[in-house]
Amino acid sequence: MRAAAVGSTSGADAVARLSPPPARQLLRDPRLLLAFGFGSGLAPWAPGTFGTAVAVPLYLLIAPLPLAAYLALAALVILAGPHLCGHAARRLGVHDHPGIVWDEIAGFLITMAAAPAGWPWVLAGFLLFRLFDIWKPWPIHLADRHVPGGFGIMLDDLIAGAYAWLALQALQRLVTWYA
Repeated sequence: MRAAAVGSTSGADAVARLSPPPARQLLRDPRLLLAFGFGSGLAPWAPGTFGTAVAVPLYLLIAPLPLAAYLALAALVILAGPHLCGHAARRLGVHDHPGIVWDEIAGFLITMAAAPAGWPWVLAGFLLFRLFDIWKPWPIHLADRHVPGGFGIMLDDLIAGAYAWLALQALQRLVTWYA
């Protein structure tokens, strides 16, 4: 499925550009399936939030591992990202289509590196990552707007993940300090 030309100006073309691929197309192309977060990017609203939610079970699966193993697996997710996201963007004809959520998965794994165990910390990490991903403080908004290709799709979420990681670590220290 090719979407409308990126330079097109009609409203119908803009909607066509942003509509996700049919679910059966995702199932036929494993790279699209991964880029769309196993289908979570097909959510009609807030696909980034749904993509981040898909990262939670992955995080829970790898969180008990030693930190070095956790970081190695997170690095594999990150390294696969530019290829997967770039492929999806080319197939859809749209840079950083909202349904491409592999970058959210990678960003959440960064946020949760060395996080304390427990659901309150998972929730805090989720909310902090979504906050920074949506808010896009400097330099996230620059990466989002000016870095092309699959790497550009990934970069803003990786930075948002790093900001959320810093905030989560600070929150942990505050809680420990006042406990």
